Amino acid sequence: MSTLAHTMMTAARPVDSGLPGPGELDRYPYGDAPGAERPAAPSWEGTDPEMGRVGRRAAGSRGRGLHGQLVQQLGQMIVSGDLGADRPLVPEEIGQRFEVSRTVVRESLRVLEAKGLVSARPNVGTRVRPVSDWNLLDPDIIEWRAFGPQRDDQRRELCELRWTIEPLAARLAAGHGREDVQQRLADMVEIMGHSLAQGDSLTFSRADTEFHALLLQLAGNRMLEHLSGIVGSALHVSGGPATGCERPSETSVGNHARIVEALGAGDAAGAEAAMRQLLTVHLEVERVVPAPREH
Repeated sequence: MSTLAHTMMTAARPVDSGLPGPGELDRYPYGDAPGAERPAAPSWEGTDPEMGRVGRRAAGSRGRGLHGQLVQQLGQMIVSGDLGADRPLVPEEIGQRFEVSRTVVRESLRVLEAKGLVSARPNVGTRVRPVSDWNLLDPDIIEWRAFGPQRDDQRRELCELRWTIEPLAARLAAGHGREDVQQRLADMVEIMGHSLAQGDSLTFSRADTEFHALLLQLAGNRMLEHLSGIVGSALHVSGGPATGCERPSETSVGNHARIVEALGAGDAAGAEAAMRQLLTVHLEVERVVPAPREH
């Protein structure tokens, strides 16, 4: 085992519930850290006495404070359909219901507007926008859809999108020969193997996310690299109600290892084939993403 991988697995640092970006896995400890149960999306007209106070609902906030928590609450409610299209959102009503300031409400609505979920117009106010206007590539919207009524559609769409971009990224990455990145990829595979043996799905998913983000970076295509957040979101929601394309298994670890081997050998076709095999390892995914047609 490399010194780098050993350091990553033995570091005793606090666990951050957010997704790691490339090179950030060193922050996470190697050990049992089961994920928290994700709360159900709230109902705007619900009778839950706890609903009004955003500060009490920290489970889904990822440490973003009142502003981030309100974005989470409203975003989940819009995506789940609790707040339907063209529904007016009155800032004063939101502030009273969730017991937050006008500033928090205003900034939260701006974030949701940037995601395409709401629109604000003079003399019209703020209203919920239809699904066709949403930024469906936004990582937050991906997560909200994955844990809501649209979870089956989100799983299928994520798997289809990954099938489109990741085999190409693996083919391109084989021609770049970055030994430092390839070693990092090998370290991620090693960590995945050890975490699988210990039943540590959290560390497995973090190493898996790091692996795929690095691979997209190694492809040398900035537009593909920009999509790493989507792949990270797909891996993040796997294991929840909306199962992703991959699950912790020996087969998955083996396919990741074959990708690394093909990259090291400069085998572009082999790397692409190994990635396709990785993304079709489960029967339900094979039904969703058929093999490419012969031309």
